[in-house]
Amino acid sequence: MDLLERLITIFAENGYVAVFLALLLCGAGIPIPEDITLVAGGVIAGLGYANVHTMAAVTMVGVLVGDAGMFLLGHHYGVHMLQWKPIALLMPPRRYAKMQEKFQRYGNRLMFFARFLPGMRTAVYITAGATHRVTFVRFLMLDGLAALISVPFWVYLGYFGANRREWLSMWIRRGQSSLWVLGGVIVLSMLALWWYRRGRKSHS
Repeated sequence: MDLLERLITIFAENGYVAVFLALLLCGAGIPIPEDITLVAGGVIAGLGYANVHTMAAVTMVGVLVGDAGMFLLGHHYGVHMLQWKPIALLMPPRRYAKMQEKFQRYGNRLMFFARFLPGMRTAVYITAGATHRVTFVRFLMLDGLAALISVPFWVYLGYFGANRREWLSMWIRRGQSSLWVLGGVIVLSMLALWWYRRGRKSHS
């Protein structure tokens, strides 16, 4: 929790801008956990340094801008990015090849579920852009849908746990599995709705 406390201090002193910039760094692959960053943003709102709803909006934009930046870099520079030292450390050629294989196998689902896979997001988003198999609009829709699940979850968790750090620590540990369940429920609900509408159209 030391990192969380340090981020809380920085964000409390510098407000929304610091949270936004930290999320851009997360999107760029800097080893700052995105979930801890979002929780810290929620905590400072719970402590009265920010409005929690504004914080949720700011963090949503920060997450999407960071992700979109990696996608667009991959789309524009492609495999040439693998020669850049920071990218080469993050995603060596062998890992890039594995990501391409996963895209062939899982397609759009990989972009959605990458949001819930810490350590894989940046590599997935760069590869999504570099493959040129996904339009930017489709990427933004899938990533945005996943972010609508994860971002408010972490921000409001921090908000409600701002003065209950032991409770907050427990739920941070449980949070990733909780998000998987929530994401699965939403996906299944959307599929059920799609099948229902399809069935109604076929009988009309």
